Amino acid sequence: MSTSHLSTLKSRHADLDVKIANEERRPAPDTGVLAQLKKQKLKLKEEMLAIG
Repeated sequence: MSTSHLSTLKSRHADLDVKIANEERRPAPDTGVLAQLKKQKLKLKEEMLAIG
């Protein structure tokens, strides 16, 4: 895989961090949305680890 692909994955991972933090700060966080975002983040992390 190219370095640009890894950079893209890292960027998407960071974006999900922001979305998760924003959702957790809400007065009544949507647990379904949080679970979905966290699953996406984990999938990206696993893909990054597989690349190197």
